[in-house]
Amino acid sequence: MKTKSILICGVGGQGILTASDLLSDVLLLAGFEVKKSEVHGMSQRGGDVISTVRYGDEVFSPLPSLKETEFILAFEKLEALRNINYLSEKGIMLVNDFEWPPLPVASGLEKYPQDIDAELKKLAGEVVLIPATRLATELGNEKASNVILIGLLASRMDIDRQLWLDVIVRKVPPRFKELNLKAFETGFAFRS
Repeated sequence: MKTKSILICGVGGQGILTASDLLSDVLLLAGFEVKKSEVHGMSQRGGDVISTVRYGDEVFSPLPSLKETEFILAFEKLEALRNINYLSEKGIMLVNDFEWPPLPVASGLEKYPQDIDAELKKLAGEVVLIPATRLATELGNEKASNVILIGLLASRMDIDRQLWLDVIVRKVPPRFKELNLKAFETGFAFRS
């Protein structure tokens, strides 16, 4: 199998690195070689966070080239737009329908773009918008939105669903196990 790439992006504190770890573990259990990269400079201050996961029979680099990523899993809409250049022509954008104003917007120096949904749909082969933050809040904890997004991604990949569930049970703290299993199932069952 040729090397495939998944880019996960969002804002610090949204669980991007946890999602990346879950995904990597699932892919390893599925028998793939996996390489992962993370960029999280100002993540603790609300800055952008990017993680790439590449997998296949043989993976030589953790970083995809532009236009080479099969999936972009975006935890925030503006971050989806910032990273769309990595999406392949037939790639799929899975986007949390959530806006987190960057510092220039929060301080009133800039305005948050109003046409992101339309721009994403114009630039990507397929876009799925999911209200992951709202759905996670309804489950009892907005931080579970990352696992909702992982569930949505899992529904699009040809990997045994039980592997995902096993990794979640193994990786999340026991007190959050049920919440995260519900979050995964919510994302897995989502249809736009």
